[in-house]
Amino acid sequence: MSRDLLTIAGLDAATLTELLDMAERDLGSPMAGQGVAMIFEKPSARTRNSMEMAAVQLGAHPVYIQKDEVGLGTRENAADVARSLACYHAVIAARVARHADLDAMAGATETPVLNMLSERAHPLQALADLLTIRQLAGRIEDVRVAYVGDANNVARSLAEGCALLGAELIVASPDGYGFSATELAGLPGVRQVVDPGEAVRGARVVYTDVWVSMGQADEVAARRDAFAGYQVTPELMAGGDDAWFLHCLPAHRGEEVAAEVIDGARSAVWRQAENRMHTARAALAWLVS
Repeated sequence: MSRDLLTIAGLDAATLTELLDMAERDLGSPMAGQGVAMIFEKPSARTRNSMEMAAVQLGAHPVYIQKDEVGLGTRENAADVARSLACYHAVIAARVARHADLDAMAGATETPVLNMLSERAHPLQALADLLTIRQLAGRIEDVRVAYVGDANNVARSLAEGCALLGAELIVASPDGYGFSATELAGLPGVRQVVDPGEAVRGARVVYTDVWVSMGQADEVAARRDAFAGYQVTPELMAGGDDAWFLHCLPAHRGEEVAAEVIDGARSAVWRQAENRMHTARAALAWLVS
């Protein structure tokens, strides 16, 4: 049975901590001469660059595969794609529209599968988020984190990580855009509220994401109406405990965050972005170890 990294919830606390520790160490070249297949159904600047550089730093050769080259579910089913790529690569990484395709890949081959994003989860982003929080606050346990916005795949993976490592996460979302009661039941230490001010009060870290994600173009007007009042402003940040600001990027200044916040002295978004590479390196090394 291979190791796979499809969700943060699929890890335990010790393994998650190990991955964060590995991100801050020199791991050498454990993948020298090996390939990493990187399927991108959805484009991404940070994911592609961080993953390719992480692979190179481990001695591997990354191969970028565009959506039309594999045609998951159209040209070829996900299981067959994984079986083919396993003939050449030590790790299969995929950024997909359907999490079910990742499950099919993982079930079809012994080659490890890494989730670079699905509609359900974004574990690579969560690893970088958690590492950044630990670097800023000196620990993760008992740190209060506020997430303001849509309880999407980024928020879900962050919540899973916070629950595993003992952080307190308060998610502020408008009605209809938060976590369900069922989801919250499996996330100890995670709480859902409507009021952003309540979420941010006393927080050491304030996090947000875009209001409209890829694939939601037909919801632009409705989402902007729903999230009016959820912008992270200097006034909202002032309610935190000398809080740091995080954003997974890309950001829309004047929508989910004010320019004064993301470009301000308490913004750590560029450290967070750099940590995408360090945690990707750890994830790849862990998968093949």
